[in-house]
Amino acid sequence: MGYKLTPQRRNILNVILEHEGEHLSTLEIYDLVKKDCPEIGLATVYRTLQLFEDIDIINRQNFDDGCNRYELADPEQDHQHHHLICVSCGKVSEMEDDLLEELEQEVKIKKGFEIINHKLKFFGYCEDCSNKMKRNGKKNV
Repeated sequence: MGYKLTPQRRNILNVILEHEGEHLSTLEIYDLVKKDCPEIGLATVYRTLQLFEDIDIINRQNFDDGCNRYELADPEQDHQHHHLICVSCGKVSEMEDDLLEELEQEVKIKKGFEIINHKLKFFGYCEDCSNKMKRNGKKNV
């Protein structure tokens, strides 16, 4: 590939690896990287995340919260996994099962459209928030 693993890139990658599954934003990554690499600039973090995305090290996600979030790419997966996003606390969890296989086959048969990937986001209430609402006598909105 010809890309150098500079100290800044190594620090950014280490933060992503250490926080796997947390779907960190650019600013969260920047704040964490600054602890070990105080001289790093925000622009360097943006450029590095773009490079990592371009070479399929990470995937960028948008959970409709006003910022991009990042997670490690899994080269073994045909499709990206689905995300469950709590509209109360903002917690993001992953759903590994591919729930759309039958629908994809139906689209292929009916429309002749070959699906190569999809992204699916579910918005609702996580178990903790749902239980809090039940204890407080509130209905899920």
